Amino acid sequence: MKSFFDRFIIKSPKTILLGLFIIIGFLGYFSTKLEIDASSQTLLLENDKDLKLTREINKRYKNRDILVITLTPKDDLLSTKTIDLIKKISSDLEKLPRIESVTSILTVPMLQSPVREIKDLVDKVNLLEDVDKNLAKKEFLTSPLYKNALVSGNFKTTSIVVNLIRDDKYFQFLGQRNALIQKQRDGSITEAEKQQLHTLKIEFKKYRDQLREAEHQNILNVRAIIKKYENQATLFLGGVTMIADDIISFVKNDLVIYGSSLVLILIVVLWAIFRQLVWITLPILICILSVVATSGLLGLFGWEITVISSNFIALQLIITISIVLHLIVRYRELSGKFKHASQYKLVINTILSKLNPSFFAIITTIAGFASLVFSGIHPVINLGWMMSAGIAMSLFISFIVFPAVMIMCEIKRPHKIVENSSYLTKTTSYIVEKKSKYIFIVTGLVIVFSISGTMKLKVENSFISYFKKDTQIYKGMEVIDKNLGGTTPLDVIIDFKVEEQKKKEINSDDFSFEDEFQATSNDAQYWFTEDKMNLIMQVHDYLESLDSVGNVQSLATLLKVGKTLNKGVDLDGFKLALLYNKLPEKYKNLILSPYINIENNEARFNVRIKDSDPNLRRNDFLIKIKKDLAKIVPENDATYKLTSLMVLYNNMLQSLFDSQIKTLGFVIAILFLMFIVLFKSLKVALIAIVTNIVPIGIVFGLMGWIGIPLDIMTITIAAISIGIGVDDTIHYIHRFKEEYKIDHNYIDAMKRSHESIGYAMYYTTLAVVLGFSILVLSNLIPTIYFGLLTVIVMITMLSSALLLLPRLLIIFKPYNS
Repeated sequence: MKSFFDRFIIKSPKTILLGLFIIIGFLGYFSTKLEIDASSQTLLLENDKDLKLTREINKRYKNRDILVITLTPKDDLLSTKTIDLIKKISSDLEKLPRIESVTSILTVPMLQSPVREIKDLVDKVNLLEDVDKNLAKKEFLTSPLYKNALVSGNFKTTSIVVNLIRDDKYFQFLGQRNALIQKQRDGSITEAEKQQLHTLKIEFKKYRDQLREAEHQNILNVRAIIKKYENQATLFLGGVTMIADDIISFVKNDLVIYGSSLVLILIVVLWAIFRQLVWITLPILICILSVVATSGLLGLFGWEITVISSNFIALQLIITISIVLHLIVRYRELSGKFKHASQYKLVINTILSKLNPSFFAIITTIAGFASLVFSGIHPVINLGWMMSAGIAMSLFISFIVFPAVMIMCEIKRPHKIVENSSYLTKTTSYIVEKKSKYIFIVTGLVIVFSISGTMKLKVENSFISYFKKDTQIYKGMEVIDKNLGGTTPLDVIIDFKVEEQKKKEINSDDFSFEDEFQATSNDAQYWFTEDKMNLIMQVHDYLESLDSVGNVQSLATLLKVGKTLNKGVDLDGFKLALLYNKLPEKYKNLILSPYINIENNEARFNVRIKDSDPNLRRNDFLIKIKKDLAKIVPENDATYKLTSLMVLYNNMLQSLFDSQIKTLGFVIAILFLMFIVLFKSLKVALIAIVTNIVPIGIVFGLMGWIGIPLDIMTITIAAISIGIGVDDTIHYIHRFKEEYKIDHNYIDAMKRSHESIGYAMYYTTLAVVLGFSILVLSNLIPTIYFGLLTVIVMITMLSSALLLLPRLLIIFKPYNS
């Protein structure tokens, strides 16, 4: 290695730097191509069997993306002013090119204002403007079709549902791509299909980006319309499309904040510690080069930033500064100790003495991040690959730029202002030597705290809690969740078993209708059997009875309304068939078609869950529904299945928890083996692994005790913290062994290690803590939790490395011959 640095870097530093800058400049161009993907697809398991089912159900029932505008007017909900306001808003919305239709209290069928017979409804469906307002208010508040869905229980808020145009080309692309990906997974894909998949991915991404830009512009247009009328009512916008668009804005904003704020923080920290210009400009230069190079690689290979990987810039800056700070501290130590050494001797000894521990520290950090690729969740996998590539890039650039720049500089003697005034290393050294019993008392308490807290951990999070309360996303979701029937969709599908239908005689009272449409109604009439209707009603009533359920819509909703229309008598198959065949298509698509599919012999229950319910435990909730439905649905008559976002999100959380718990054990085992290889001692490897496990336990214990749930962001902390925190352990043990060789005295070796490598550990932890503190500026709550928890784990990692680690080395004396 000495020969390599002598020949290629120290001999021609300007040439090396020029070449490196050209390469990074090239990558810098591709960094401008870096894109952000905040779609709901990034939060799903691609190999989830429920995802395939959900896509099939969405296609079968022609589910469309919607935006929901909640409107709380200053006047009465049915006043002329409010009705005119809704008309104006609806008219403006319908002019937008990506909006197909608008559903509001003005466009839904009024079936009970007044109550009329079925045959009259089929002939003419009344709207709000056709009926008495008092009757309309009663229907909105009591009808199963509209109560707590279209209007709030206090009749002060209503929703305007904006139905977006379904882009069939997008879903065609998606279907073709997913089919080929599935073939690739099961090994049945041909060479021609591989090429087709490659081409399709490029075309799909290009079309998706165009579509996303159009959707973004549509959101801006809708918001402009809302802003136009905000002085007449309180208006909020909701919907998955809007949330995805806003998250992209949040992520872009976070990237800017993380980058600029962290650089400023690092400048302040570096100046406070070193008080020399070179130790500010050189680390910042290396950090910027590393981030640009990594961003360029991501842009070059088409890796996209998601809400999970939005903190990769902060992570890479912090890891890079950690590498550089160890180099700086070592150089300053050598230049202060050897007054007559040349700059060449100082630089080459700095590089060679730190190369081995830095290399292994980075390898273990990569191992920590690489564990994320086993999660099965696209953004988490991406974060693992991004950080693994970024960290390797940081190591390479640091060990090229640092010696190349320093060999061209004059010797820099250290200003030891911070070292001379700092009591951290002196205090921890004193505690290790004189007060060791307190270290083990605290460690024991920490272990008890960690185990007890970990047992309280839950894999749970409400989507609404991802956002700060002052954001439009949170406000809109809160109104929908609490007043308009809930936000998170859950579909329950009942599949009826096929059997020979016995045709029944038509009631003579309905003979006049039979002549009119017998040819087209028989299939529908014989489908609407009494047994099916009873089962649908039972399942509907059961779902409505559940805590955390807001609104339930199904065929039973229409059955309940129909009973009222039919003078308290349940609708028979003939009258239901009449509605199915003769109701105008636009109303049929609102109240009937979304809930039954005669062709597939199934019924659908659209359930909306109150996401903000603090007592909601998604996994337990879904398990309960499955168990209860097993009792309600006769096995011989039908089967049931659960789909939609509620199921998919829960699957993701459960999978992430399982994979990361298993992977955490795998990472610890790999690190242990790496420690054995690095330190060539089983005893030292055990000491090192224990030193790292204890701080991780504190984080999980703290999360359990204060109720922070494990979710897609917080569950990655363990792998990331081990990856970053293990650096201190490796650097300290490496230095401790060197110091021990001097006089074979464990106490003196500990003191000298604290007074040398201890400062580098202190500085890097300070930079990490201040760096991750900026995450509290994010609009995304999981990102804030991630930042705060990482701060805690890094402080405890430093404490463990300066207290528990040296004490264990002194007790077990692994270096005795």
